[in-house]
Formats: sequence, structure tokens, C-alpha cells
Amino acid sequence: MSYEVKVEAFEGPLDLLLHLIHRLEIDIYDIPVSQITSQYMEHIRALQVLELNEASEYLVMAATLLAIKSKMLLPVHEGELEDIEYEFDEQDPREELVSRLVEYRKFKEASVQMKEMEANRAVLFTKSPKDLSEFQLATPIENVDLEVNAYDMLAAFQKMLRRKQLKAPLSARIARQEISIKDQMTLIVSRLKAAKGKTSFVDLFPSNDKSVLVVSFLSVLELMKRQVIAVEQEKNFTDLQVELRKETWEYEDESFE
Repeated sequence: MSYEVKVEAFEGPLDLLLHLIHRLEIDIYDIPVSQITSQYMEHIRALQVLELNEASEYLVMAATLLAIKSKMLLPVHEGELEDIEYEFDEQDPREELVSRLVEYRKFKEASVQMKEMEANRAVLFTKSPKDLSEFQLATPIENVDLEVNAYDMLAAFQKMLRRKQLKAPLSARIARQEISIKDQMTLIVSRLKAAKGKTSFVDLFPSNDKSVLVVSFLSVLELMKRQVIAVEQEKNFTDLQVELRKETWEYEDESFE
């Protein structure tokens, strides 16, 4: 069973690297390649489990990181210094990657500033009020402010997968199970209501079946986009908490189309 999903919060491998550098409080001009590669590969494994279309470009960056790591691990003997003296005139293996990251960060920061300028400029536009309620979506999914970003969700999913592997039984009976995202969304809302509206991210994944775990994770993302649930994290590296929004809690039954 495979699922093709595009998550707009994933902006590419450079964006993922910047996220990891910021989270680990790493100096962008002195990146510990071994540490950042290990963290990056953890996210890559989660992307492969989810079978996202964008995973290929992340694999290219993974290969680049491994190549840089291997160059930095190669020993250089004193007797060989004269023969390979020209190599020291070359740049640090990390320098090209750092240059790309710095340039990407500039564009990303510029895009944020431009969005702010756009928002400020929009305030200056005056027009007589008009009722647009008939054109509004019942459940808008755009411009949703998430308490945690997609990379935090992906890290939590990867952490949960490792726990499942440790607890997996030595033998299991395999049975094909067709599960729709819509049904799983309803089930997740029911579990949250049973937990009085709030529970940990891990508790929403009681199954050990890979297909069920993937559908459940995609269902959580969709519920976040629809503003049915909110996901919070007290601080870095703590478990995520999933909470049912008050306006959703008021309904006795929840169905999704």
C-alpha cells in the first residue's frame, strides 16, 4: 500500500539542514558533519517510510553529506603532504555546502520580509465592506499557524517508529488491511475525545502495522491543516502533545469528507 502526499511545509533538503542546525544550535560556518549527517539520515528514513514524492532530492543531499564526511575522515600522512600540496589550496569540503546554506538562508529571510511587507501594504488598501461569507470555505486549510513545524512532526514519527521496532513481536500474522485517511481521521478524533481532548502524539499510534502507522500520521497532518487539532511541544526533544480544539470538542460526532 503506497500513498502519494505533498506536504507544503517541506521546502527541500537545504531547509531541513537549516532546521537541524537551528535546533542543535550549531555554528553554520563550522558544521560537525558527522552529527548533522546522523540527524539528517534519521529524517530521510522517515521520508522513505512515508513514501513521499520529494524523497529523491533529499537522498541527493544525503549523498553529498556522506561524501563530505568521508573526505574529512581520510587521513593524510606527513610524507604525502608534498605530493598532494595542491589539495590544500582547495576549499574546505564543507565550504560549498555552507555557501549554499548561507545563500538559501538569505533568500528565506528575504521571503519572510517580503511577506511582512506585503501584509503591511495590504493594510493600506481601502475598500468599502462587502459580505464575502458565501465565498468562504467552511474549513479553511490555508495559512494555518501550526504550533510545531513539519520537521518536528517527522522527528516525532521517526522516534515513534523506533519504539515500535523495539516492541515488535518475534512472529506476526500478516493480513492486508485497507484503511482510508478519512476513517482514520474520525478514529483519531474519537480517541482524543475518549482522552478528554488531549493526549500524547505516541498514544495515537497503538498499532504496529506499517500501513496503519503511515495512514495515521497522514491523518494527523490533515487534521492539523483543517484546524481540528493542535499539536504543541513544551520544549525541544520533549514528546508532542495533541489537543482537540474547543470548537471541535463541542460536536458529539465528527465526520470528514
